[in-house]
Amino acid sequence: MNLTEHFLSWFSSKKKSASKKLLFSKNFFIFNLVLIGALFGFSLAFLSFSCSTPRGKTARAEESPVTIPRDALAVAESLQTAFQSVADKVLPSVVELKTVSIRRQQIPNFNGIPWEFFFGPRQGEPEGGGGQEREYRSQGLGSGIIVRKDKDVYYVLTNHHVVQDVNEIMVVTNEGKEYSAELVGQDERKDLAMVSFKTSDVYPLAVLGDSDAVRVGDWAIAVGNPLALMSTVTMGIVSALGRTGGPAGNINDFIQTDTSINQGNSGGALVNIRGEVVGVNTWIASNNPGGGSVGLGFAIPINNAKRSIDEFISSGEISYGWLGVSLLDPDKESAQALGLTGKRGALATQVFIDSPAYKGGIQPGDFITHLNGREMRGSNALTLAVGDIKPGERAVFTIIRDGAVQEVTVRIEIRSEAVAAENKKLWPGVYVVPITDSIRSSLKLDKNAQGVIAAQVINESPASIIGLQREDRLIAINGEAVKDLAGFYRILREKAGKELWFEVSRGSAALETLKYKR
Repeated sequence: MNLTEHFLSWFSSKKKSASKKLLFSKNFFIFNLVLIGALFGFSLAFLSFSCSTPRGKTARAEESPVTIPRDALAVAESLQTAFQSVADKVLPSVVELKTVSIRRQQIPNFNGIPWEFFFGPRQGEPEGGGGQEREYRSQGLGSGIIVRKDKDVYYVLTNHHVVQDVNEIMVVTNEGKEYSAELVGQDERKDLAMVSFKTSDVYPLAVLGDSDAVRVGDWAIAVGNPLALMSTVTMGIVSALGRTGGPAGNINDFIQTDTSINQGNSGGALVNIRGEVVGVNTWIASNNPGGGSVGLGFAIPINNAKRSIDEFISSGEISYGWLGVSLLDPDKESAQALGLTGKRGALATQVFIDSPAYKGGIQPGDFITHLNGREMRGSNALTLAVGDIKPGERAVFTIIRDGAVQEVTVRIEIRSEAVAAENKKLWPGVYVVPITDSIRSSLKLDKNAQGVIAAQVINESPASIIGLQREDRLIAINGEAVKDLAGFYRILREKAGKELWFEVSRGSAALETLKYKR
């Protein structure tokens, strides 16, 4: 063994001896614990990092995704397909109506100030502007439904208020083509109108459904041009039926829907899930100052418009059947006084002398419940139903008179605005109400006071002519005492044939009116 080998052998033995001592020393033991703890912590950190978000995404991606049940997906897709089909079917038959109203106003002439201010126009010069005028053009927007075609003429149904007092009408189709249109006819009572345009292009006609078959909860789809946004489709449900009280005295019974309807939708289509037009979108109720949709939209039932479509095309105007009565929905107190609590219908409070109702035997105080076997749910429904009867046709009215049900047949005549406003023929010309606790307190009446109160006296009517006044307490008719509301109408029918006068209590005085003879 040489020196080098000897050294290496010695070094190796010393190293093993030192290592052995180190291994069994206390300090080395603690060192080992720290080292093992560090290695364990590092391992946990690495494991946690490896399970963090990026690696987790990869892991989840490798797993099977969450699946939608096939039956639920099939239902959703079929409904989606239905809405797409409705849009494809209806959009080509709904158009946008652009209108222009032209107003002319005389331009003030300031050249004569202060001469004209103090002395008026100079001789030979017209007052206020020398005859010069300025033209003002205001634009409007609405929607319409293509409902009829005759050769190259298309007829579009819309609302009266869309085309009222306009000078120019432009029809814009779903594909963006524009056509000059003409007003065919309009009707303010139903808020309906019709315009026409000519073209050799082919457009589909809207399919008109049956609005009488509409039920609350049905799908409701509105198609129109709200806020100038062409060909907009919105969806909701039918919220209610038979709503009344539309703007400007509209006599329709409306379909209420929560489908989003805004300005510009007027005249557009309300369709069912089959793509059939069941209504004409007409107005919205909103607490938004700008008139935005709050889910209260109202459409004219299409059945109310079908006869109007024919009459617009044939004559340019709508004729209404006329019964000749003034109708009222009795309040709770009046219904109770007449024994009509829980009954549906309309109370004939006045009858026009020589009207169809007068000739047919309907009298003041009759409560009309049915027309031709169809239940009438109020005065608006009855007015609308009578208006849709062709003049000359006979109609059967079911009435309740003095608690007894009977039928009356009336030959309907054509309605004339002049005749309908002829108050001098309105019999008897006074609306009366029963004496309630609130009325008794307001008028300071004795608790045993009998009769009825004149709530309104119609100008130029028989009651007005003989001197009856509002808030008079009617205590007798033609000398027979009136105890209550039912008695008022009974005595009026039985005693007031050709002559009528009242005994009234007015304040602290008892008076007798003049006598009316017919």
